[in-house]
Amino acid sequence: MATQGDDDERSFFSEAPVRQATKARQAPTEKPHYLGHRDRLRERFASAGPDALPDYELLELLLFRLIPRADTKPVAKALLARFGTLAEVLGVPVGLLQEVKGIGPAVAIELKVVAATAQRMARGEVQGREILSSWQQLLDYCRSAMAFEAREQFRILFLDKKNALISDEVQQTGTVDHTPVYPREVVKRALELSATAIILVHNHPSGDPTPSRADIAMTKEVIEAAKRLGISVHDHIIIGRKGYSSMKGLLLI
Repeated sequence: MATQGDDDERSFFSEAPVRQATKARQAPTEKPHYLGHRDRLRERFASAGPDALPDYELLELLLFRLIPRADTKPVAKALLARFGTLAEVLGVPVGLLQEVKGIGPAVAIELKVVAATAQRMARGEVQGREILSSWQQLLDYCRSAMAFEAREQFRILFLDKKNALISDEVQQTGTVDHTPVYPREVVKRALELSATAIILVHNHPSGDPTPSRADIAMTKEVIEAAKRLGISVHDHIIIGRKGYSSMKGLLLI
């Protein structure tokens, strides 16, 4: 005679196949739409090269690895809308990057690693070379290193007798519109490095690279101090976000 327990057991096993069948009929989970977009963008980069992609798509490619489980196109476009260009996105401080929705501390740091790598590559283009014949590479390097700094930096490029780069040093960092420069310290450091020529470089965080009266006066003081010791000042370059000024080119020195 069947007991209540037997009825319960038959009921359990009779229902089990039904549940399995129902589960088997469930539709497979669809992949997020952005995964196909990522594959297509990578293929375009591989086949057509970086020049075929606008800034926001190159930025998307960078963000793919940094933000693996989200659509990065809105984040890339938000970064460019906030800061302007890809170069400016990579140049702004970590704190400002994190003000954009979707950018956390880890992603912001990784973007700065990319920026530092680009700067190191640009410096490699001029390191040890005859600077005056590699002028565009020098300007590209200075712009990548300084154009988007929030404070003024005074940088000196020390050259040997063949005008090859010996050292590139940031001597002073100032405020948003002023950096103290001491001609004696400039010349002293040049002598320590056995440099026979120097190029002065500083940035204008305002974005406008036009030399100020103070810039011109300071440059002439450095020229006079260096001249007494046989050190030439080839130029003073001012870097802005949209371009640069050469005091020598403007016939100011």
